[in-house]
Amino acid sequence: MIQSLLQPDEIKARVERLQKFMLQEDIAAFLVTQHVDLYYLTGSMQAGFAFVPAVGDSTFYVRRSLARARQESCLKVEPMPSLRVFRSQLEKDYPGLFASETPIRIATEMDVLPAQTYWKLAEVIADNGHENNNITTNSSTINNIKTSGTIAGNTSSPASCSLVDGSSLIRRVRMIKSAWEIGRIEAAAAVVAEALEAAAHVLKEGITELELMARIEYEIRIRGHIGVMRTRSYNMEVLTGMLGSGEAAAIPSAFDGPAGGRGLGPAAPQSVSRKPILRGEPILIDIGCCIDGYVIDQTRTAVIGSLPDDLASAYAYTEAIIRESEQLMRPGTACDALYAAALKHVDKVGLAEHFMGFGTDQVKFLGHGIGLEVDEWPVLARSFKDPLEPGMVLAIEPKFTFPGRGVVGIENTYLITDKGFRALTQSPEGLIIIP
Repeated sequence: MIQSLLQPDEIKARVERLQKFMLQEDIAAFLVTQHVDLYYLTGSMQAGFAFVPAVGDSTFYVRRSLARARQESCLKVEPMPSLRVFRSQLEKDYPGLFASETPIRIATEMDVLPAQTYWKLAEVIADNGHENNNITTNSSTINNIKTSGTIAGNTSSPASCSLVDGSSLIRRVRMIKSAWEIGRIEAAAAVVAEALEAAAHVLKEGITELELMARIEYEIRIRGHIGVMRTRSYNMEVLTGMLGSGEAAAIPSAFDGPAGGRGLGPAAPQSVSRKPILRGEPILIDIGCCIDGYVIDQTRTAVIGSLPDDLASAYAYTEAIIRESEQLMRPGTACDALYAAALKHVDKVGLAEHFMGFGTDQVKFLGHGIGLEVDEWPVLARSFKDPLEPGMVLAIEPKFTFPGRGVVGIENTYLITDKGFRALTQSPEGLIIIP
């Protein structure tokens, strides 16, 4: 029998955290549609929708596989009816909620919801409409929830519903990791460290980027990597990582990161190519691993022989930025303060134009949250002013790009603690030198 890795208390705490945010924002229920969010809140990634009321028990409505969902999830699991009658099923299962005399707001993840699915839900559940920016929240519905646990009203007249964007809400809930989640990320970090060490012997002059990456991927996979690195951003794909050498690593791509890579062609325009690795050029090894859904992200720089002096100096600056960032990593520090400090550092050493990409292809962040997806919140960028909190997990990745020559950098993953930070990355730091 398939056993859930997630214990009921873990799921309960996550749901209650989401419900707390929902009550604060006058949201009556959350309709969870995305597979990663479903896994987070149900313990299962089977196909369907989860309905989480602001108060009360949640239900996981499953299309396929119902039997497996019942084995994996600790929530109530029911068969998913036809979308055409889904509203009627919800009214039956949550009569108090849908008996409100005032409009109720149902949130969903509009950052990842396909437009076609949204319009179907808007037609079936939300009375052919959706909330716009001019709608004023009616808090009386939620006040009734808080005091009575249900929404009182005329049971003969179903409530009017609007779909609202709950993207930021669910991302903020997931931003704080539990001890169990941190343990999974640490397990992924251990796999990467072991795999990189095991694969190092194949790195020699003349091996192609593809051959080296294939060996690293093999070593990660046999240690439990599930084979994917999930991302939330639309049209952005994350492979096992980005590995590039010399000028090929410095070729920009559409990927929202500081290093793109030549790739294997227009259909795979990032990461490894068939370029042979040469002596004296930087080899950027930006790799991840996913264990039980949770990912680690780390970068190390290698070279066969030695780097030119200016590239060696640039690499040393990336480690200096990591050390400065660690000094700022404590609860209460604004996320954008770490990015601002890094910009000040690179400006001082005259490498601002090369930081996190080159020229117009530079990305505007120093690091990002990580967990079930590679691109989680918070983001260490100008626009993200939220303070660091215990339980946040951050990947910090200072890198310098030199067109026609290569990319140097480092990336570590950290946990924010009550007292400061704890490094989760286990691979040794320092330039990897192959004689």
